[in-house]
Amino acid sequence: MHKLLIAFSLLAFLVGGLFLWRQPATPATAQASLLPLLTEEDAAGFARATLPNNIQFPRDFGSHPEYQTEWWYYTGNLEGENGRLFGYQFTIFRRALTPENPQSQFPNPQSNWRSNQIYLAHFAISDIANNAFYPHERFSRAAAGLAGTQAEPYRVWLEDWLIEEIAPGQVRLLAQTGQVGLDLVLTQTLPPILHGDGGLSPKGPEPGNASYYYSQVRQQSVGTVRIGKEVISVTGLSWKDHEYSTSALSPGAIGWDWFSLQFDNGTSLMFFQIRREDGTLEPFSGGTFIAADGTTTHLERADWELTVTDTWVSPTSGAEYPAGWRIRVPKLALALEGRPLMPNQELNVSTVYWEGAVEFSGTLAGERVRARGYIEMTGYAGSMEGRL
Repeated sequence: MHKLLIAFSLLAFLVGGLFLWRQPATPATAQASLLPLLTEEDAAGFARATLPNNIQFPRDFGSHPEYQTEWWYYTGNLEGENGRLFGYQFTIFRRALTPENPQSQFPNPQSNWRSNQIYLAHFAISDIANNAFYPHERFSRAAAGLAGTQAEPYRVWLEDWLIEEIAPGQVRLLAQTGQVGLDLVLTQTLPPILHGDGGLSPKGPEPGNASYYYSQVRQQSVGTVRIGKEVISVTGLSWKDHEYSTSALSPGAIGWDWFSLQFDNGTSLMFFQIRREDGTLEPFSGGTFIAADGTTTHLERADWELTVTDTWVSPTSGAEYPAGWRIRVPKLALALEGRPLMPNQELNVSTVYWEGAVEFSGTLAGERVRARGYIEMTGYAGSMEGRL
């Protein structure tokens, strides 16, 4: 659920007259222009996520244009020579402008440029040792080969930013800018994990206010990170989320916190909580604990306790974010404390949110554990009510 706000910024750029190219917009302008668009009428005609056990592979590695919003989302913690640490985020989003066939809306049906599917990508590198963060964003349309997806073989691209299956169970990630670059090969170690009820992940009480959501949680990762002209060989673990829906935050919800952790004993944890403006949490928050053999334990909102132990104020947006956490999950006998690997991992692109590499330590079933992972936090630089 944690990426739908980014996809909505596609429409902000379109309405602002910045159709599909990479001109910058201020976060305030982007968010303000979204408000009149995010109505129930805007989603009319799109499919809704309503049935559990509806995900099939390899079909659902690909695109689902009948749903309004979709993303392929990768994060990872990497280590280079001498223990130098990096984090990365690489996400490609798809947003449908209309559920109708584009041939019914535009002249010249043979045009190679016509499309009702818009793509957006976010790419960020965290250089932990140098306390440096490099976020980047780009846009394109699903036309003339500029952007698109396919299921077999699995491939998602936006211009030369690429997610591509290179062998069974192996995917290459490739993203480059003038400042930084990422070239990784990810090897699957567990089958995809279905969240919620057989992959159906509710986000609110309204019918169809849900997504289809699965993860690949412990992908061995080998390749390089480039910082400027320096190329560093790295290894580590990556996490993939793929989610698609036609959905929105319920009235009174302002943002969310999403956690993904990979433990040194082979287990993993994902949970998200949706925050409400009155200080309470949306009861449709949820999560999944994944054992080392891939078996799962579903978590309801009441199953965990999350306490903020520190905060950080962004010098750019002025937002105050949590910067330390205590997690308790009694049903798992899990107790953790953690922090960001560096405080400033705030993306100031077409939207403002914090997403970065973190580390935790504590106990699980009486044994000491350590974890690295990623956390995403939205709604701290402005309410996300009505958006998802």
